[in-house]
Parts: sequence; structure tokens; C-alpha cells
Amino acid sequence: MPRFSVIVPAFRVQAYLHACLDSVLAQSFKDYEIVVVDDCSPDACGPIADEYARRDPRVTALHLPRNTGLGPARNAGMGRAAGDYLIFLDGDDTLLPDALQTIADRIDATGEPDVLMYDYARTYWTGRSVRNVLAAHLDEGGPARFRLTDRPELLQLLMVVWNKAYRRAFIEAEGFTFPPGYYEDTPWTYPVLMSAGSIAVLDAVCVSYRQRRRGNILSTTSEKHFDVFDQYDRVFAFIDARPELALWRPVMFRRMLDHFSALFASRDRLPHHSRAAFFRRAAASCRRYRTPGAPVPRRALLRHGLLRLGARRTYQALSGAQRLGGRLRHGSAAVRRAVRGAALRAHYRIQLRLPLRSRDAVFAARGGGGYTGSPAAIEAKVRELVPGVRTAWICRAVDAHTVPTGTRHLAPGTFAHWTALARSTYLVNDAAFDRGLVKRRGQVLLQTHEGTPLRTVGTDLLDRPAAARGTDFEQLLRSVDTWDFSLSANPHSTLVRERAYPSAYLTLEYGSPRNDVYHRTGPADVARLRETLGIPAGSTALLYAPTHRDYRRVQRPALDLERLVRVLGPQFVVLARAPQLAGPGGHRAPHPRIIDVSGHRSVETLALASDALITDYASLMFDYVNLDRPVVLHLADIEAYEAARGTYFDITTFPPGIVARGQDELFDIFATGHWRGSRSAELRAAFRARFCPYDDGYAAERVVRRVFLGETDGLPLPVPSAARRTPAALPAQDGAGAGVKS
Repeated sequence: MPRFSVIVPAFRVQAYLHACLDSVLAQSFKDYEIVVVDDCSPDACGPIADEYARRDPRVTALHLPRNTGLGPARNAGMGRAAGDYLIFLDGDDTLLPDALQTIADRIDATGEPDVLMYDYARTYWTGRSVRNVLAAHLDEGGPARFRLTDRPELLQLLMVVWNKAYRRAFIEAEGFTFPPGYYEDTPWTYPVLMSAGSIAVLDAVCVSYRQRRRGNILSTTSEKHFDVFDQYDRVFAFIDARPELALWRPVMFRRMLDHFSALFASRDRLPHHSRAAFFRRAAASCRRYRTPGAPVPRRALLRHGLLRLGARRTYQALSGAQRLGGRLRHGSAAVRRAVRGAALRAHYRIQLRLPLRSRDAVFAARGGGGYTGSPAAIEAKVRELVPGVRTAWICRAVDAHTVPTGTRHLAPGTFAHWTALARSTYLVNDAAFDRGLVKRRGQVLLQTHEGTPLRTVGTDLLDRPAAARGTDFEQLLRSVDTWDFSLSANPHSTLVRERAYPSAYLTLEYGSPRNDVYHRTGPADVARLRETLGIPAGSTALLYAPTHRDYRRVQRPALDLERLVRVLGPQFVVLARAPQLAGPGGHRAPHPRIIDVSGHRSVETLALASDALITDYASLMFDYVNLDRPVVLHLADIEAYEAARGTYFDITTFPPGIVARGQDELFDIFATGHWRGSRSAELRAAFRARFCPYDDGYAAERVVRRVFLGETDGLPLPVPSAARRTPAALPAQDGAGAGVKS
């Protein structure tokens, strides 16, 4: 008997059925069966189902003699199901990687509940994916198992069949089946949840809910939407047949009113000639099932009242007035934004005519992010070495807490922000300032950049449209022309950037200030950072930090981290700095030894706390080798990456560590200890000698002395040889990383 029966009804989904079935067959959890129900589909759904059934014995293709609709098709699938739990998946949706394993683990952890509710993300035809906005209701805090009366807020979630796993014995004992017609989920999900003896939740996105551009049944204009009345008749009949469920009647009445209102408000579902009849049917249902008691938001009270009274014309007038009010509010907001924008521009023009403030310096990093990177290292050194300086940092309010005491915080787009840009003598950034910036005579702009370039940048992207993504090259060059100094970490960066960003600036080949911390941090501080991140004592921490793929609209994980930690064994943890791993909305990492650090502001902190780095094409590798700790490159898609983005040298022939071309090869590298062997050390030393010749802990000081103090004699300061540098050491750990499970 399999653990799961995945039931897939299929009707006119031939374009999506392969992806649906592949998403199940690719699951790491293998104890399941798939029942594909061909609902007499006129397209190729039937042959596709047969093809999969021939290829894999876990797939059963069931062909119905006539089209019955989603509900009866699911019933037919349940009749063939043998799994402990039933999972329903529509033929145009998909399971996320490792969804079944995550669901199975949660079922085991919660003692096999009757129903497990999990989350989904809407995936649009453009590739954009958005998590359910009510995901907070799936918080796993509190009792592992409960009844609906303990958490009635779960009814606010989308009442569909495919975001839950159902214990088959419970479904069969209660005799639950799907009715025919539209909205067949309604008389299934409500009764199932009200009757369940135990419910559990899983705070993880498991289903990708495809938002088809056209062809969604419930978005078509049809009188079949009148089926909603029959479905609620069934819900109330179920409640009336079970007196113990009477407490849910007010709630169901409120849900029914909301559902009717939403359908009537949708202008593309009901034929125009049938809207009056729909309203009359809705009013009749409201009178029949009226049960006060459930709280109603104030803004919905009048609408519900008019619906019960059958006052359609008044209801429509109210809806029209609300839509008009919304447009007026939107227009008013647009006017306010325009007036404020004009005021800011006028303010900036006035400030540009006032004298520069010779001791003022403005800093920013990574498009208005928090206090980090080379600008932060330089700002701290400016306050230390330059008397009387006044520094300010531009960042969003949410990152204001990262700005140190004594440094002024400037919110982007404020009057204070534009005043600072107009009046400050020194401007420092690792990206670009606002495109409205006017560079004044006497202002000094220092561009620090974000790291050593491996992938193609600047004007070198002109012949790479996939990577350029609509870059405004004229604006780019206007920005480059404002630079007085361009900071370079090594000769390679100097040569690349002077070609890719052509202008008259002066290059300062002084090293990377953001790497100073790697040479100025002691073992005690590293131990504190590891504790703050939740790295268990004695563990070996691997930092996983892949880069963005220009050739993909949707970023997908290239490495199965759960499998990696299982291969490595209990002494290893993974620090995952990869937003795409979290899925839409950022749900939690399911494995306790995977620590999600995607939102951590300081990559330098993560590097210091880790024992080794796993990456692909990220510029972090050039910084990380300063620590003289192992680097492993996972380059499974290097041909595609090279074709789309391009690189300045072949990283496979001159890498900072051991290279894996596939996932299994990477696992072998760790299983054999090759990741930290003598060859790894040789590659790292050669890479460090080429790309970190000036990184010694004093790069920020060299920059400040040249740019802010005007010193030129004796610069750059003498840089010690690599053998004499002392990168931050890891704290002593007993037995850390002593072995890897094969």
C-alpha cells in the first residue's frame, strides 16, 4: 500500500499534463501512486496518460466513457486509490520539488491527522510566482493536531481540494464524494474540515497553482456559475444532518454571502442577461439559510444586507459608487505623488545653487540597502581618520537600524536625501545613485563596485541582450561620467572595468575594503557570529551562495540541499543564501540542518562564520579566498550560463577550489574529503595570489587617505606577502567535520 495516492483529473490540459506528471515523478519521496483520470478529454490527455502508465508502473491511466466534470472524475480516481493519504492535483498544476517528502515528514511529526493543510503559490504565464497572501494562518506553532473549532481562521484560506492531504480511511468512513458541477470543492472542503477529528498544518509551499492566461473554467462566462447555489445547498444539508455541527452554520452563511458577492462582482463570469436571475437566486438562498452570529466587516454589512433583501439595483449602484470612489482615490494619490515629485525637483534645483558642504559625505550600497559592503568599510574608516567629517547613509527605513550611531540615516526620495546629494562634497556608492543626480563641480564621487567581475558587465553586455535585459546604456555611461575614482581590487578588475565602463575617472587599485574584516576578526568574534546564526557547536558550516541566472525568468534551485545534508551527516549544517530555495513568499527550510540566511544583510558575516563555500559564478568566491578556507564550485549549467551571460575567463581552468559539474559529483567531492584536500589548497592559493594581491586589512585606509585626505605619497601602502597575512581563524572545535557519511 503506497503512502500517497496522487489523483490527477485531466480535461483539455494537454499542454500542461506532462509538467504536472513530471513534477510528481521527480519527487525525492518515492512511495506513491498516480491515478490519472482522463475525463473523456477531446485533446491528447488520454494518450499522454497512457504513455506515462507504460513508462512507470506507479502510474494508472483511467479513461471515463463520457465527460463528467472535475468532481465525478476525482471520485473515479478515489475508487482506484490505494494510498494511506489522498492528494489531489489538477492537471495544469505542479508539485514543488520535495513537496511529498515535506508532506510525509509533517504527517509523521503530527501523528497522522485526518487532514493536513499546506500552502501554494500562484504561478503566472510570465513566470512570476506569488505565495498565498494568507500564509500566516498556516503557522505551525501551537498543538500539532487540532480540530477546526481550535483554529477557525483556516476557513479564510482558499477552499480548494488540492492544498490538503486527506487520510483515506477517514474519507471512506465518512463517505465523502465530490458532486457534479462548478465549485465542486465547496461541498467537499467545508464538510471535510468540519468533520475532521484531527487537522494539522504545514507552513510550506507545496503546489504551484497555474494561473492560465485563458482557458480557466471558472473564469469563463457561463450560466454554469449558477451551480454555486446547489453546492451551498449541499453544505447546509450536511450541517443540518449533523446537529453537532450547528455552530458552523453562521460561519457558512457568512462565507456563502461573500462567495455570492464575489461572483456577482466579477464582470466576466455571468452572462449579462442572467445577472438579475443570479441575484434573485442569491437573495433566495440568503433568506433560506440566514443564520446571524458570524462577525461581518463593516464595509461588507450594507452589501450583505442588500443581497438578503434582493435589492439588486441599489446593490449595483453601491458597487458602482465604490468603484468610482476607488478610481478617485487612486487619481488623488497620483496627483499627490506628482505634486510631491515636482516639489522635490524644485527643492533639488535650489539646493544645487547653494554652496557645497566640504565636510559632508554621503554613502550608499546595493541600491539603497543597509549598511554593508565596501562603502560601509570606507564610511567607518572616514569617521576614524578624517576630523570633523559628517557622514550620512542612504537606505530604506527598514534597514535604518543597521546604520551606526553617529551616522545620519537618509531615506531615499526625501527632501533630506536630495539636499545631501546636492550639498555633500563626497559621494560614495557601490552601485548607482539616483538617475536624477547632477554632478557638481567640486563634488567627488567614488565608485567602489560590488566585487571582482567574473561575468560580463557594463558596455560589454551590448551584444548579450539576454543578460542586458533592457539596460539603458546611455544612462549607464552618463552615470559613469560622474565617477572621479573607480576602486579596483586587482589588475583583472582594472582591465575589465576600464574597458566596460569607459570614461576619464582615476582607478585606485587598492584592494577591496569590504574584505578588510576578513583580516581583522579574531576567533572569539567568529565564535560569536556562529552562535548568533544558530550553528551548533562542533559543526562544520557550509555557506551555499549561488548567483542569479540571466537565462531564467524563474530562479530554480540547482542543488538539492536536503540530499546534501543527508549525505554529509549530522556534523554538517548548510547556510543557504539563495532566495530561490525558499520558494514563493519565502517559506521555511524544511530540514533542521539547513539554516536559511537569504535575508541576512552581511555576506561578510556569513563568510566569517562558515567553514567552506559552495557557489557557482558568484563574485563572493573572489572575496572568500581571503579566509583561506575551502571553496567548491557547482557548475552544472556552465554552458548555458556562458552562452547567456558570458565570463571574462574560464573558471573551470582557473578555479578557487574543486569543481563539480553535477550534483552527484559534488556529493562525491564531500564524501571523499576532496573538498578540503591538498589540491583544493593549491588552487585556492593560486587564485588568492591573482585576485587578492592588496587585500590585507588596510584597503579602506588606503582609499580614505587618497580620496578624503588627499595623500598621494606612499600610496598604496605596502602590502605584506600572502605568507605574512593573517586571515580570520575559525574557533577551535573538537571533532568538527571529522567525517562525511557516504
